Amino acid sequence: MNAYDIIIKPVLTEKSYEVIADKTYVFIVAKKAGKTEIKQAIESIFEGVKVERVNTVNRLGKLKRQGLHSGRRPSTKKAYITLTKDSKTIEAFDNIQ
Repeated sequence: MNAYDIIIKPVLTEKSYEVIADKTYVFIVAKKAGKTEIKQAIESIFEGVKVERVNTVNRLGKLKRQGLHSGRRPSTKKAYITLTKDSKTIEAFDNIQ
């Protein structure tokens, strides 16, 4: 898999904005991606960034109903990326803080 296939999109919520000060960034990633693959993808996409730790969370899709029929929204996987102290920050998030 390509690095851009692993990292799908950033999560831009109030909770994710709060942890940017601690050099922690949140991304939606591919469901089958492992922590080492996520780490390598982040370091290859963003130059000068060193990843210290990767925490992942699998989110089950919300149950939705329309009349008698019920279904689920797609499940997703989130990755919390913590950078080292001497690492550069991710430039795309600098304007958000």
